[in-house]
Amino acid sequence: MNIRQLDIKEADFAERLAQLLAWESVSDQDVVTAVNDIILAVRTRGDAALIDFSNRFDRRSVQSIAELQITAEQLRSSLEKISTAQRDALEQAAARIHSFHERQRAESWQYSEADGTVLGQRITPLDRVGIYVPGGKASYPSSVLMNAIPAKVAGVPEIIMVVPAPDNELSDMVLAAAAIAGVDCIFTVGGAQAIAALAFGTETVPKVDKIVGPGNIYVATAKRAVFGQVGLDMIAGPSEILIVCDGKTNPDWIAMDLFSQAEHDEQAQAILVSPDAAFLDAVQASCKKLLPTLERAAIVKTAMENRAAFILVENLDQAAGLCNHIAPEHLELSMDSPENFAESVRHAGAIFMGRYTPEALGDYCAGPNHVLPTSGTARFSSPLGVYDFQKRSSIIHASRAGAESLGKIASVLARSEQLTAHARSAEYRIN
Repeated sequence: MNIRQLDIKEADFAERLAQLLAWESVSDQDVVTAVNDIILAVRTRGDAALIDFSNRFDRRSVQSIAELQITAEQLRSSLEKISTAQRDALEQAAARIHSFHERQRAESWQYSEADGTVLGQRITPLDRVGIYVPGGKASYPSSVLMNAIPAKVAGVPEIIMVVPAPDNELSDMVLAAAAIAGVDCIFTVGGAQAIAALAFGTETVPKVDKIVGPGNIYVATAKRAVFGQVGLDMIAGPSEILIVCDGKTNPDWIAMDLFSQAEHDEQAQAILVSPDAAFLDAVQASCKKLLPTLERAAIVKTAMENRAAFILVENLDQAAGLCNHIAPEHLELSMDSPENFAESVRHAGAIFMGRYTPEALGDYCAGPNHVLPTSGTARFSSPLGVYDFQKRSSIIHASRAGAESLGKIASVLARSEQLTAHARSAEYRIN
């Protein structure tokens, strides 16, 4: 396994880094065409299209839409099938995620001005949210918890979950997580057809206000296509991790932290930055030693050879500059006094501080959300949170005196824009 080596002092460093980071989330025109056809079919044929696509893409033999819906009895059965340790882990993770997100919930507010005018903001939850949960290569009960619990904390009254069940296989852990998180309705539908059903509704699948959750390129393309019809969390790219290490952490630990992202899929990205060249060599050796011990070694090897890099910097100040340039989804600061370094970090989805905080803790049970901005979008985006499931309405209640003073200002500004009806509407309230 050959991992790309970069040195910040090299003349072509910026160009090589740009090539490393380049990734277009939705670019395949054939995929776009296929997704548009699927969306049109779901819009026009509804449940019938979902049945056809499920049979075709997931190799099922479904005759009715009822066969695609999970019953309350199936949820209870899944809770009973998983082990006590698994259920305890799900419940403990759910409690921690709930506790963290409770602190994000915003409340309505208002204030009164001297003339009696009242201004404020009313916070209300979305009415109905759709959650996409991946199936196929792996099942992700953690994704269920991370997407559903913030919506519940926000007060969303109805959560609809879609999850593919290829070959009629569905993870009991995923269904158990849905039961624990309080998901209201589940359909075993995946791909672009599931996104279309959530966005436009069918005879059976309710139309939602927002769709959240990760998926493959067909899901990402469909999400982009329906944006505006519904709200979205983000168009997520491959998972990524950037580790900054001072060279004092066990290299086996760092190698496995890099692998923890590389094992997601072949497009995942793992980058290590350090001012210690000997340490980078030691981690390289650890990677070669540990790779054969992994169940998903082939995926990890491909990801590490195609999109990973070990970057040598002159000092940690340069490393901080790289962090802000890359704006990684996950940033591990494996060093002494990570708090000091973190003061220089402006762009990162989540920051994992110190040698004893692997990114894996954040994926499952630390509490903060693991749905994070990818592909550099941490420059302007935030982790999924309660605020994504709440909306804000402005409150304006002018008193008679307030209408007098505000009306004069509005009149001048409206007439400067040649909007005389605006001006006259305000002037009517002037005594």
